[in-house]
Amino acid sequence: MDMADYKRLLTECFPQIDEEIVQYVNGVLEDDGGDFETPEDLFDAIGALLIQADESKTEEDVKEICDRLFYLHFNGNVASDAPHKILNAPVHLRAMAENNLDKVADNTSIWITKRENTSQVNQKKLQKAEAKIQKKLEKRAVQDSQPKKVENGIGNFELATASQQINRRDEKLDASGTNRSCDIHIEDFDVAFGERVLITGATIHLAYGRRYGLVGRNGMGKTTLLKMISSFQLKIPSHISILHVEQEVAGDETIALQSVLSCDEKRESLIQEEKLLTQQCQMSSLGKGDNQLSARLSEIYHELEAMEADKAPARAAVILNGLGFTQAMQCQRTKEFSGGWRMRLALARALFSRPDLLLLDEPTNMLDMKAIIWLENYLQTWPSTLLVVSHDRSFLDSISTDILHLHSRMIDNYRGNYEVFHKTREDRLKNQQKEYEAQKQYRDHIQIFIDRFRYNANRASQVQSKLKLLEKLPELKPVEKEPEVILKFPDCEKLSPPILELDEVSFQYNPETKIFSSVCVNATMESRICIVGENGAGKTTLLKILLGDLQPVKGVRHAHRNLKIGYFSQHHVDQLEMDLTSVELMAQRFPGKNSEYYRNCLGGFGVSGELGMRPVSSLSGGQKSRVAFAVMCMTNPNFFILDEPTNHLDMETIEALGHSLTKFQGGVILVSHDERLIRMICRELWVVKDGKVQTLEGGFEEYRRIIEDELQTQEC
Repeated sequence: MDMADYKRLLTECFPQIDEEIVQYVNGVLEDDGGDFETPEDLFDAIGALLIQADESKTEEDVKEICDRLFYLHFNGNVASDAPHKILNAPVHLRAMAENNLDKVADNTSIWITKRENTSQVNQKKLQKAEAKIQKKLEKRAVQDSQPKKVENGIGNFELATASQQINRRDEKLDASGTNRSCDIHIEDFDVAFGERVLITGATIHLAYGRRYGLVGRNGMGKTTLLKMISSFQLKIPSHISILHVEQEVAGDETIALQSVLSCDEKRESLIQEEKLLTQQCQMSSLGKGDNQLSARLSEIYHELEAMEADKAPARAAVILNGLGFTQAMQCQRTKEFSGGWRMRLALARALFSRPDLLLLDEPTNMLDMKAIIWLENYLQTWPSTLLVVSHDRSFLDSISTDILHLHSRMIDNYRGNYEVFHKTREDRLKNQQKEYEAQKQYRDHIQIFIDRFRYNANRASQVQSKLKLLEKLPELKPVEKEPEVILKFPDCEKLSPPILELDEVSFQYNPETKIFSSVCVNATMESRICIVGENGAGKTTLLKILLGDLQPVKGVRHAHRNLKIGYFSQHHVDQLEMDLTSVELMAQRFPGKNSEYYRNCLGGFGVSGELGMRPVSSLSGGQKSRVAFAVMCMTNPNFFILDEPTNHLDMETIEALGHSLTKFQGGVILVSHDERLIRMICRELWVVKDGKVQTLEGGFEEYRRIIEDELQTQEC
């Protein structure tokens, strides 16, 4: 490329640029241009010098100019995309080779020639520019070495990558458009997050019409896998429709019911076309209309009838009602709902649209017990393929036909629900352990013979035979067991009753809305109480009254003078300082202790080793919850009030939480919708409904029976 081309571009972008800088840029491009693989490389080489040439230019402006220079150098055309040099004229290589046979010693051969450096650059300016470039590179290296902020435990999804083995036969079928199967085969795939490998060499087969539960420890990559599938980074047949419920519906003027109906794009399109054509027919001359319009209208009516479009509003209303939307709420604008209700609306839209593959990530987090039971019943008849990540063991037991277990960067497939999976896996691990021990015993027996007769000449042939046999045996691998989850609440001071009670308590935020009236409840150091009720019934308000954060308008809250309450909010995890490490966070909240003390406290909740020294933002949701538990226990409370403590926790951690709360010496009141946790620890149920708090003697079984009766009544 001629220097005049570079000069023309540079003077156009930098009217006041020095001639020496132009010559320097030309020299860099002529001498080292082949070493630049991307425009970023060129920017690193000359960017600092160009920014100095015109301080009014931003870094982004200079990057754009470097892009143009890069493509100009390789293509001779700024607008081209392919970085290849274009020769000015055809070259006959054979003729050139023959011409050079008698000029072996001449360095002008195209095979060995080096271009002379014709640029003349001011050495002082060159040194100054190179120093700036070096300083910039060092600064970038420091930035790259620092830990990057991540979100949602695993981080920014843009850092995640996937690769897979593509089946050529399936690829040809997909390309030809003849593949009509809705089964999904993702073979031999890897998923990584930055430098961390999450899944390697895994294969999953999703048969159409089956319901899969994806389980595994926190931070293993379950959510990332769902996102890889929904974004088509893991390739599946193009004709299969996918819907991933992960973001709440954007709030606008749309009515909730219409928001759900609008998911069926084909139905909406036909209805809009029908309205338009009807208007055109009415406006046509003499009212006779157009034959083509009439024919198209007939086709539309036939298609709408075939898809039962008239039944769609009723089906959408049933779904919304099941998820807790009253008739009045179904007529509200979406912008009037809170984030939790918008997530329910997103779930309703997904259930209504019925994609070939529905991906759900922790769908029960946003639901109360009534909505969870309704969703269980609804999904049991789900017609297409379902892949759900959930920590709710009872929910998975109810809906799953198969379980995909993500562990040790592998995925194992089990037939049956979670209960069957748990039993099958335990039996499999026991058999693997027995096989390992038998193999080890056999190896040890052979090794004893070898060691005993190694130097016995009469047994030399037998020893050699045993050595060969030992070499041929398969590699002995111990059974991989996931580490046990640790949650250990500290010992606390025992108190004599009365501990915590509400006597004839009434509460209201304003005169028009009464939340509670005449509430009489009490708790002791032995209490294990679960508060249940529909969303919006006042469960969190009741907790705040028990905590003393809200004062009753009538009645009395009595608490023991030495009562120390540990409160875990459902938003507790979001209130942690994400830029700090767990140890730094503990030191900031509770100063005066040494680092070892904070590490021991965190270790009691499984945040040990390097986890305690990582930024909180880099931890998974479950690991953040453990940090929140450790922070809660720093004051050594003797009574726990927990609001949705199982959110973000995996099943093993929920199990450990249940055992730890059972052993805790103080009292416990919690709000939870996790059926297994409630059954594990709670001896008493408080039902919040219609401004009252009722103690249910029949426990959870009685409460579930009441809900199921209500759902049956609604259906009738």
